[in-house]
Amino acid sequence: MTATISYAYAIARDADGSLEKALSGLPGVAEAPVHLVRVEHDDVVVAVSPVPERDFQEAALRAHLEDLDWLESVARAHHRVIDALAARTAVLPLRLATVYLDDERVRLMLRARHEAFADRLTDLAAQVEWGVKIYVEAAAEAERPAGPPTDAGLSPGRAYLSHRRAQRHAREDAYRDAGRAAERVEAAARAYAVDRVQHRPQQGELACGPGENVINDAYLVPLQQAERFRADVMQAAEGLPGVRVEVTGPWAPYSFATLTEAEPLKRATP
Repeated sequence: MTATISYAYAIARDADGSLEKALSGLPGVAEAPVHLVRVEHDDVVVAVSPVPERDFQEAALRAHLEDLDWLESVARAHHRVIDALAARTAVLPLRLATVYLDDERVRLMLRARHEAFADRLTDLAAQVEWGVKIYVEAAAEAERPAGPPTDAGLSPGRAYLSHRRAQRHAREDAYRDAGRAAERVEAAARAYAVDRVQHRPQQGELACGPGENVINDAYLVPLQQAERFRADVMQAAEGLPGVRVEVTGPWAPYSFATLTEAEPLKRATP
């Protein structure tokens, strides 16, 4: 028989006792059924499922994190469970691959930090996260007119230098427009958002689509303002060539779930 440990997805509030039924039949990591761990007579719960111990021991997990197919499978299951919870209640998403030796260890953690969890769930009730990214388009130099041709009659070397200078100026203009876009987007978002987290711009495989990601922010927005937030933020950067604004969401409040006054949850070592 394969030994298992407990994989924790999120802290949630189960005020009416309906979450267990809502999670019934939903496959978690490793296709395992998801259930709730709770402290007696309380509505703050942790969504967990059993996972093979061998896959989440420290050495094995390090190797798995280099396997993009395995990582994608775990991430999809992780977010699937969180999305199912967030559709019904306030949630505190936990980091990917947060595991404990067993459900009793999860229960001890919940009991020890119950008050902080309950307070943060109250803060996040009826709030959603929107991601806002601003890109400087890689093709901006080619698309932006550089003025009338100035290289007619020039030697090949001088014509090349003139072309490179025009490209540099176009790139500088694109970055200036990105700065203007950031100011406009922030002003539009501020009208609705109650909190903001500035993430590091994404690079390499993490960056989606063309261009260079220069702004990567998350905003916490009241649910009833969500669609107006999206529309106004998208409109804020219109008319700025070479700049692309991407708005994603609404999501569970991943960027706002950290409890600043408590130590982060630690992955248990079997």
